[in-house]
Amino acid sequence: MQEVFRFLEMDLTSFEVIATWLVLAVALVGLLYALFLRRQILAEDKGTEKMIEVWEAIRQGANAYLTRQLRTILPFIVLLTIALFLSVYVVPPTEFSLEVFAGYSEQTIRLIVGIGRAVAFVMGAGFSLTVGQLGMRMAVEGNVRVASAARTSFKDALRIAYRTGTITGMLTDGLGLLGGTLIFMLFGKAAPDALLGFGFGGTLIALFMRVGGGIYTKAADVGADLVGKVEHDMPEDDPRNAAVIADLVGDNVGDCAGMAADIFESYEVTIVSGLILGVTLTLITGHNEYILYPLLVRGIGVVASIVGTYLVKGQSDDSGNAMQAIFRGFLTSAAISVVLFGIIALFYMDTVPGGWWRPFLSTAVGVGLAIVIDRLTDYFTGTHYRPVKEIRDSTSGGPATTILSGLASGYESAVWSVVVIAATIVAAILIYTNIPVAQFTSDRFSPEFIQFTFVLYGIAMTGIGMLTLTGNNVAMDSFGPISDNANGIGEMAGLEPKARQIMADLDSVGNTTKAITKGIAIGSAVIAAVSLFGSFITDVSLVNPEALASGIRVSQPLVFVGMLLGGALPWMFSSLAIRAVSRAAGQMVDEVRRQFRIPG
Repeated sequence: MQEVFRFLEMDLTSFEVIATWLVLAVALVGLLYALFLRRQILAEDKGTEKMIEVWEAIRQGANAYLTRQLRTILPFIVLLTIALFLSVYVVPPTEFSLEVFAGYSEQTIRLIVGIGRAVAFVMGAGFSLTVGQLGMRMAVEGNVRVASAARTSFKDALRIAYRTGTITGMLTDGLGLLGGTLIFMLFGKAAPDALLGFGFGGTLIALFMRVGGGIYTKAADVGADLVGKVEHDMPEDDPRNAAVIADLVGDNVGDCAGMAADIFESYEVTIVSGLILGVTLTLITGHNEYILYPLLVRGIGVVASIVGTYLVKGQSDDSGNAMQAIFRGFLTSAAISVVLFGIIALFYMDTVPGGWWRPFLSTAVGVGLAIVIDRLTDYFTGTHYRPVKEIRDSTSGGPATTILSGLASGYESAVWSVVVIAATIVAAILIYTNIPVAQFTSDRFSPEFIQFTFVLYGIAMTGIGMLTLTGNNVAMDSFGPISDNANGIGEMAGLEPKARQIMADLDSVGNTTKAITKGIAIGSAVIAAVSLFGSFITDVSLVNPEALASGIRVSQPLVFVGMLLGGALPWMFSSLAIRAVSRAAGQMVDEVRRQFRIPG
């Protein structure tokens, strides 16, 4: 058994072994919950023949995009799998791997680690692809059922839309936890070597699905609006516009598949950095709790998301109730998470240096960050608050004042989000400052290195705490395109005004939930980047202690040049992406114009 599951060689207590298996079981329960919701959704009515006809066109378009995307990505996965296998000759196995596989020759250890990295990369890429592909397919399955339910009940339409989105959320939650836990169980303390590939796999697919999906989405959107709205004065989602179906497919591509893969990548990266730093702290202090705690927190998150998402139900047919119901489910998951974090920390982390309250507080701060960003984004995008009302009032002055008002609100919201994220990182630093490290100091581990590692662990745990509510976050994001598509199907199928109003109300709420999720995704990506970069520094410092002391000094010309080039990269990528959208939109406009010239 120990030859396969190397975590059993780590002198774990019976509780820790059982808890690890339970975390794996919880990940599978999350996936089973997604399957349960899928069966529920597919059992719902799809509506009239006209609705099914429109939906079938959307489904075919979505399948065509996903198939093409898969064919494009697969060669890169194959090439990078080979590169990850060969990387073991550039980045040799860590001392943890040499210790875990001590009975083998150095060449055999390299082979084991190389295969581990390659398989973990395929696992990360495959899981990320699964989240995006299956999530988008379920979003397409759900939209027509939401439109059908809107003919009779607002509550049913809300329930179907949110639970369809929850399927994507639980796939993200379950697969992310499953991958991280499996790698830890198979490699034990050598997990950081394999986790390198797991995180990279998720990042690669997130890049393809986010950027590629974004280009498709905006090209379809611009193409449909330029010809339909501007040139022919048609309403939104008019069936006479040949680009409408591509536009509806694009909503799913960008806001469902792309965002799900993006959040999955942050989910992977935070757990990778948490485990790498946990292994380092275990080496320093001898406490295995630092490795297990991130997995336990993630397991709690899956359970909390299951409860919170299932409780999202409209209490009346009042459209204003939708956002309240969604946020109530979000808060329920947050409350369950924080309470269980406290219980686990109190009874499991009570013997670690600095006390149990530090790991608990760092994860609780992460949950708080998710809630604050949720509220901030809702304030700046919700129709009931001052910023949106000011933009509405500015429309009386024409397009120029409307654009200026919108930009001003957007810039202001970005400032407050950055302030909140910065405050969270500072809080994580303060929580892990002044830990008594003298007893762990040695010739190998300086006090500065130990303190630095503790602080980075606190930041990583903040990111893990923030993404505890991943199931809820992705459900909220997918809710947007599902509601938008349902509204489009209702328009093209000519449903009655009451049903159209219900779908328009859901679409309005969906626009807010999409914005909220984008804020959470960006915030989590910042914390994930800080913690992952820090975990790599600690890994390097174990081999080269001078690396931490030298640091990154702006006064060094090469470092300054690197910062200048790094600062320019976002503008370069933005330019390339906008040009790609412009080219694709231009081709779409030409095609739609051609079809408008066809008689009949």
